[in-house]
Amino acid sequence: MSPAKATPRKKFKGFTAEERAAMKEYVQELKGGKVEGESVVLAKIAKLGDADRALAKRVHALIRASAPHLVPRLWYGMPAYARDGKVVCFFQDARKFKSRYATLGFSDKANLDDGAMWPVVFALKEWTATTEASVAALLKKAVS
Repeated sequence: MSPAKATPRKKFKGFTAEERAAMKEYVQELKGGKVEGESVVLAKIAKLGDADRALAKRVHALIRASAPHLVPRLWYGMPAYARDGKVVCFFQDARKFKSRYATLGFSDKANLDDGAMWPVVFALKEWTATTEASVAALLKKAVS
């Protein structure tokens, strides 16, 4: 009998520079850095690239108008919106992790449950009337 060959494992190469940067931002947030408030989020949005900045501004405006009780804050260095200190949704720019599109994500604190499986992250490539209506409906359900 010959011994069974072991399946070669992929060697863990560590976190990407983008992942390490996000973790460092989160550690700073935990240490008590300035992470809450509209001005902090707007300053972060202002640093985004043109296309993502335009999307983030629209997302921010819609959230502030339709869910004003959510508190703007940073979360892993991303614009986010919290209820009772817990993030409900966040905007991730495309450059954050070298993605081809920005995303709008929802945490497990969002009331989006629908059966045994439901989407919680949505790609955003452009802001249209349809996009705005879809995001508004998601927000309404998420904070209900």
